[in-house]
Amino acid sequence: MEEMTYGRMPLIGDDAPAFVAKTTQGEIHFPEDYKGKWVILFSHPADFTPVCTTEFMTFATMADEFKALNTELIGLSVDSLYAHIAWLRKIQEIEWNGMKHVEVKFPLIEDIRMDVANKFGMIQPGQSNTQAVRAVFVIDPNAKIRTILYYPLSTGRNFDEIKRIILALQKADQDNVATPANWRPGDDVIVPTAGSCGTAKERMENQNDDQYCLDWFMCFRKEKK
Repeated sequence: MEEMTYGRMPLIGDDAPAFVAKTTQGEIHFPEDYKGKWVILFSHPADFTPVCTTEFMTFATMADEFKALNTELIGLSVDSLYAHIAWLRKIQEIEWNGMKHVEVKFPLIEDIRMDVANKFGMIQPGQSNTQAVRAVFVIDPNAKIRTILYYPLSTGRNFDEIKRIILALQKADQDNVATPANWRPGDDVIVPTAGSCGTAKERMENQNDDQYCLDWFMCFRKEKK
């Protein structure tokens, strides 16, 4: 029996592995087809499973919210294209948590040979030899991996948090800041840590209406609500 080879998981800051794949929306070339966009690439263990169904309904319902953030969704499982199509059609017949007649319009990758899943380290032998775990890769417009989330097979994802991650990363890139615990848009942000004693002293002595410090290493900028 041929032994399965498991791919190394790319790390934060790495280039996202390139791939060409068949999907429910036609063939995609990554990253060429997504230049200038943020991408959420997420895997699920199998079609026609209950946790995955709730996740796809939620992602599909939020798709326009992500598009407004210049963010595209790409799903993946190791099932066939025909299984994907049958499952997505069945999803439209299901009503759950106030959602019904949900049409999944983002691409779902056919990955029977696990080529893409292995490139991203989505197959983990401690969980399953044939199913991709619930992975989420947030990839920026330069095709760099910026966030990685891994969930066990039994646990559905928190989609509000996935959206919050996109918002926080975009805020950090735009304004050269960091975001504190539980940050939401409109909350105060953290300015870069002082790089010298002189800068630290100046910050502490020159606080103003827009910026305040709790200590020399912990300064915040107020945001307009």
